Amino acid sequence: MHTTASDGICTPESLVERAWHAGIRTMSVTDHDTMAGVAPATVAAAAYGMTVIPGIEITAVDGGRDVHVLAYFLPEDAPGLQDLLTAQRRSRIERASEIAYRLAALGAPIDVAPLLEGAAKGGGKSLARPQLARALVAAGHVSSVGEAFDRYLSETCPAYVPHRGASPAEVVELVRAAGGVASLAHPGYTNKDDLIPPLTVAGLGALEAYHSSHDLATQARYLALAERHGLGVTGGADYHGDGTRRSEFFGVTNLPVTHFEALLTRVGRAGVA
Repeated sequence: MHTTASDGICTPESLVERAWHAGIRTMSVTDHDTMAGVAPATVAAAAYGMTVIPGIEITAVDGGRDVHVLAYFLPEDAPGLQDLLTAQRRSRIERASEIAYRLAALGAPIDVAPLLEGAAKGGGKSLARPQLARALVAAGHVSSVGEAFDRYLSETCPAYVPHRGASPAEVVELVRAAGGVASLAHPGYTNKDDLIPPLTVAGLGALEAYHSSHDLATQARYLALAERHGLGVTGGADYHGDGTRRSEFFGVTNLPVTHFEALLTRVGRAGVA
């Protein structure tokens, strides 16, 4: 789940409230390349008696394509993490500037300055394509965030700019060394199954088999691959806010308790929730 610390619509506090009313009692905030939303979500959740697992979705790059690595139970002071995230956020600002330049050349200019200024101010916030998509909607170039991605921002579209950053193995190794669990995010969407064996050697701990973009066949495939490679399983709706892609899966696509308990055992935290 994502908050306004990256590309979500909900503040950490409002996300916790929505999660409570959706029946969620254990949750994780996994913003892109920042953990700025974890502490406020944890404080807000305490008032409801909910459990928040520290999390983040780190953008790695393989062959010019994004590979998202979820990290759970990761401390914010993990060695090398903040240096990595600072570099990632700087890269995101540069990338957003280049995307805005391309959009203008395509006849779809946006007011990117407030987004760049907000990301440059610090505070751990991260800038991502959904914010640019919403700027396209605000400028009247498209009618929805989905249309913005379909016409301009997806990987095969004219305004897309590839990420630059650490390799998936580097990210996985950092997470493992800090005692966290690294999980390959939405593998059915990323379609990089060839990475699973070498990342397992690097310390990958899980596959995100349960995801709002996975149908039952895809889910079964990654459950089987996780078992084959001795990996744990993670899952979630990948919620960015009401009205965003696949928001209807919020509170519906979750991680079964048996898999969650296995993760807790994997990190030596049985009994946390």
